[in-house]
Amino acid sequence: MRDYRYPRGPDLQDRIEGFFKWQDLRRRNGLWPFSRSTEESPSTVCDARDDAGQKIHGVNFASQDYLSLSTNPVIKKVAQEVIEEFGVHSAGSAALVGNTHHSVLLERKIAEFMGTPEAILFPTGWAAGFGVIKGLVRSTDHVVIDALAHTCLQEGASAATKNIYLFRHNRVDECRRWLEQIRAKDAQNGVMVVTESLFSMDSDTPDLKAMQELCHEFNATLMVDVAHDMGNLGPGGRGHIGLQGMTGKIDLVMGSFSKTFGSNGGFVACRNREVKEYLRFFSPPCTFSNALSPMQAASVLKAFEIIESEDGAELRRKMMANVLSLREQLVAAGFEVYGDPSAIVCVKMGSEALARLVSRRLPQAGLIANLVEFPAVPKGQARFRMQVMANHTEQNIRDAVAALRDAYEAGRAEFEWINSNNETPVRKIA
Repeated sequence: MRDYRYPRGPDLQDRIEGFFKWQDLRRRNGLWPFSRSTEESPSTVCDARDDAGQKIHGVNFASQDYLSLSTNPVIKKVAQEVIEEFGVHSAGSAALVGNTHHSVLLERKIAEFMGTPEAILFPTGWAAGFGVIKGLVRSTDHVVIDALAHTCLQEGASAATKNIYLFRHNRVDECRRWLEQIRAKDAQNGVMVVTESLFSMDSDTPDLKAMQELCHEFNATLMVDVAHDMGNLGPGGRGHIGLQGMTGKIDLVMGSFSKTFGSNGGFVACRNREVKEYLRFFSPPCTFSNALSPMQAASVLKAFEIIESEDGAELRRKMMANVLSLREQLVAAGFEVYGDPSAIVCVKMGSEALARLVSRRLPQAGLIANLVEFPAVPKGQARFRMQVMANHTEQNIRDAVAALRDAYEAGRAEFEWINSNNETPVRKIA
């Protein structure tokens, strides 16, 4: 896709035709695995359609619903009750009159959960990641960011300043070198260091304590994205921040509700009311977007209640048991998986051509899983990102591994045939 990121030509609409031709060639050959739609709830087994309308049925490891709260009957009942009382729409920005008592309570709950004095809501997790950087960083400031940080964080940095410094993934020493260089020349402007508590493509985590101490040393602000581990990992569901003993000790924490809490929405937890109010009026995605609907805010509140209960602890236990089982069975089947155990189990494919050929066969094999390829990951490091739910059964896991193995064997055979006949895989499969 990167080949089409910067099209040339005077007509903004005509010059993008090349992308569609490339995309549609893949689509017509069964090699476009994106933009699919579910026909029902994101259950462990479900019906879906590809973007050409072809029906897919299989065990579902593509949805982000780590604790299976999207279909939780208690949360569904709360959502229905709030719709009856408040309707389906917030009807305004949070800077105006878009708040409800549910959203006010939710902000308080997030602050308490994260061990911070304050928290502020955003309409999506993407908006929170983009907005916290754009809201606080100005053109003369600096952003030092992990090279694999999420797109919302990269885009927020690019929108805020040209002074952006990438450090190699999870390398605290490289982050230090950038901070030393910046502070040797500029002691007057701000510096934000940006990382994630759990990286969704590699299932790994940085040393958060070392990162925060580094920021204190150089008068920088640490911002950590907790989208993928908050609620589903660690003591009380506080993710790697909790596991590393850093609850309440990180300068800024942003996250999303869409992975574990069964709703859209995002937040920034911060250390004082001044930061919260500044973000409310100077972070464009917050100021100029409608607030979370009352149904969303109430649903997330109920999700927090479940996550902090014995039921939540049991859901985390079930999810992790599924994670460990899936990883073990994949390795036994000859696959390599990335990172440490989490709800994200990424399976190495390597070649984009091979991965696309395998992906084409997954629907028929009975598995719904997401292919991730360049530029979302480095070239030559394509993978399937399998996302585990608490409600997956052992049979679901066995079926998924068998389906991936069958698809891989068939895809590998075709890939080798292409190479043995001296054809270019990229040309063969577009």
